[in-house]
Amino acid sequence: MQSRSVVVSCTYMYRINELILQKRPYYHTQDLAVIWGITNKNTLYKTISRHLKRGILRPVHKGFYSTLPIGQLDPVALGIAFLHTFSYLSTESVLSAAGVINQNPEAITFVSSVSRNFELGDNSYKVRKMKDQYLLNDRGLINKGNYMAAGTERAAADLLYFDPKYYFDNRNLADWNEVNKIQKEVYGL
Repeated sequence: MQSRSVVVSCTYMYRINELILQKRPYYHTQDLAVIWGITNKNTLYKTISRHLKRGILRPVHKGFYSTLPIGQLDPVALGIAFLHTFSYLSTESVLSAAGVINQNPEAITFVSSVSRNFELGDNSYKVRKMKDQYLLNDRGLINKGNYMAAGTERAAADLLYFDPKYYFDNRNLADWNEVNKIQKEVYGL
């Protein structure tokens, strides 16, 4: 019986080491199946359950887990990881941070190939759907390391794509010639 406990202990440590080697804190159920090489769903759910009980994984949302407490996670990177599809920070979140709009957004705003609203921890998210031909054009996007974000002018162009009559409080904080160029190049307007 002792050899069985040694095997279980080694398997457990192997799975923890595999998570540590990933150097990322967010995982969907299918990510864990691939990382651990588990194809049997019952085995996968039992393994996840054991890791949750031991505090190795923490539930963020159904089928989405973290190795860190949610309060220690970057809320933007967390939202991007949860979406599990190409998306980037844009519109009100970027424009508010740049001072182009005065009101603070009620939610962290993304652009993606899906449209949805969701909450993770204390954060609310709003995702606007954009056609792939526009979404995948990287003009005006900035790599922030853990995620992509629109620059001020791309965020303004994106917001005008969704709401052509949107009012900008501080128009002088954006280069509107650049916004027009992005609109022509990305959306063909």
